[in-house]
Amino acid sequence: MLVSPARVTARTGPPIARAIPRTGEPLPVIGMGSWLTFDVGNDPPELATRVQILKTFFDNSGAVIDSSPMYGSSEKVIGYCLKQIGKQDALFPATKVWIVGRRFGIAQMRRSESLWGTGGFGLMQIHNLVDWETHLQTLKEWKAEGKIRYIGITTSHGRRHAGLEKAIATEPFDFVQFTYNILDREAERRLLPLAADRGIAVIINRPFRRGRLFDYIEDEPLPGWASEFGCENWAQYFLKFIVSHPAVTCAIPATSQVPHMQENMGAGFGLLPDTKTRQRMIRHFEALI
Repeated sequence: MLVSPARVTARTGPPIARAIPRTGEPLPVIGMGSWLTFDVGNDPPELATRVQILKTFFDNSGAVIDSSPMYGSSEKVIGYCLKQIGKQDALFPATKVWIVGRRFGIAQMRRSESLWGTGGFGLMQIHNLVDWETHLQTLKEWKAEGKIRYIGITTSHGRRHAGLEKAIATEPFDFVQFTYNILDREAERRLLPLAADRGIAVIINRPFRRGRLFDYIEDEPLPGWASEFGCENWAQYFLKFIVSHPAVTCAIPATSQVPHMQENMGAGFGLLPDTKTRQRMIRHFEALI
């Protein structure tokens, strides 16, 4: 998928962080997704690799780990890895409820708590708007009781953007999660401005378009001017484009390889491109495809 081994520079200075609008709590702008990449069951070599991936994540100031019951064994694998690594004070665990019905939703969330073993979640999200009005009432109760800290809602499909827009425009969600990257920029029109206006934190999924962005630049060198804002590789180019948008709180790239995790986390340090440079990034990339 990625064109060359990572050239990893020692991280200097604190990670780039954005404040959660509702509370001001800072979060590092690069988190970690787990769709497909952590669905490895009980395979010992694969589990050992995931432990190293997660260790690399925390060693580079990672915090937000995102998963879902939809992701096969991912929640179980994350729980296993966290036990091997030990307590991580920076961890911001985020998962989802993805089922129809209040009673089933509660059972699913309790199972997630058991699998992660974290004693609760920083963020519980309603996945792909499934029965969202029902689950929102439960999540409001759980938040009031201190079982979760923040409430979110997600989609990973553009066709659901209208429904997502309606939900966040009418209900007090703390977080929203959707797709946004250097090619898929539809969210710039309405979702990102709306989230900013409503004071909602934004998590970005599919930042690499499920890896397909790398297919366009397989033999292309990184432009020299990318070093002006600390880019060492294309992964950082794509990620810094996303998190430089002022409405974005965190991006959650997923990977099954330690070197790629090192590359991803590098996007969370140094400088971010300004508005003019973001447009230059778009023009340069679109000229390659």
